[in-house]
Amino acid sequence: MDLLNTLVDKGLRRELPSREEALAVLATSDDELLDVVAAAGKVRRQWFGRRVKLNYLVNLKSGLCPEDCSYCSQRLGSKAEILKYTWLKPDEASKAAAAGVAGGAKRVCLVASGRGPTDKDVDRVAKTIDAIKSENEDVEVCACLGLLDEGQAERLRGAGADAYNHNLNTSEATYGDITTTHTYADRVETVKKAHAAGLSACSGLIAGMGESDGDLVDVVYGLRELDPDSVPVNFLIPFEGTPLAKEWNLTPQRCLRILAMVRFVCPDVEVRIAGGREVHLRSMQPLALHIANSIFLGDYLTSEGQAGKADLDMIADAGFEVEGAEQVTLPEHRAGGGCGSTCAPSSETGSEAAAEAGADEARTDLVTVRRRGAGTDLAPNA
Repeated sequence: MDLLNTLVDKGLRRELPSREEALAVLATSDDELLDVVAAAGKVRRQWFGRRVKLNYLVNLKSGLCPEDCSYCSQRLGSKAEILKYTWLKPDEASKAAAAGVAGGAKRVCLVASGRGPTDKDVDRVAKTIDAIKSENEDVEVCACLGLLDEGQAERLRGAGADAYNHNLNTSEATYGDITTTHTYADRVETVKKAHAAGLSACSGLIAGMGESDGDLVDVVYGLRELDPDSVPVNFLIPFEGTPLAKEWNLTPQRCLRILAMVRFVCPDVEVRIAGGREVHLRSMQPLALHIANSIFLGDYLTSEGQAGKADLDMIADAGFEVEGAEQVTLPEHRAGGGCGSTCAPSSETGSEAAAEAGADEARTDLVTVRRRGAGTDLAPNA
């Protein structure tokens, strides 16, 4: 396909595809799917070889969030029967993190529900970072604590945090339909604060919330403009008891197209397959490794993931290798904080591609609430 040849060429040059080209990826047919994966794979291998970075989530505080994000099982008013607990102690969080590191994780992601941290919360997380790094000196630590106030990003950086995650989630045009207690602009501002403080910015999206192809392209273009080092691609987990419980809009093929579009728009960043991969990609997960270069190991915040050993077997069977602690994830040109002005400008046209038909059936049997690991007496599955 001329489209895919063009996208590969642009990806190898770090040139931004046009909006029309990005939409065309989402509109490709099932007959073209393997060609799309192969093309995205060429770009992935150019910048990341056959390495897969493993990340491990530690949910420091689960549930009881005052925000009303419709996709979230921890939201205000959620009836999802998830684990609910207040802050883990630093030694508890360090023990949980150690399980992920032992399983091969290079980065530990410390997440806490809530609108944003108080200064006392930042102190608490700083002690947790110190506890983790005193046991695992080489591990990367990413904090995900919500909206940041002035000076908090700098304090986290000073405490030893390497990165900060705050996802845009969906397009600016539809953000108000998903969340009303904060804005898209609030999220953008937090990512900018993290970047300015010298933290590696991590920001991504959630697909499958009823958005259009145009919305997906818009949020990925918004991410490209923010220039994060990591872009997690989440696929909605439709928890019973949340407003989006009936949103089963994804097929494995659709998920692969979305990942490919993200790779073409953000060719040289760490594209991470995040929450929902087991639910929506299912047996197609190994194909996704040809596009993305990063995954979460084991369980998620409030849902169970694939067993850690199964993840490692999948990576090996697909012909990839786990990225070691001594290896640098990002290409050399991003070491200074992103491609910035060296990236070529967009040739965006603004035309719309046809929406993809078909949706997945509701597979509620695949959504398993987490009952092990952090906040429980049971061992994690890393």
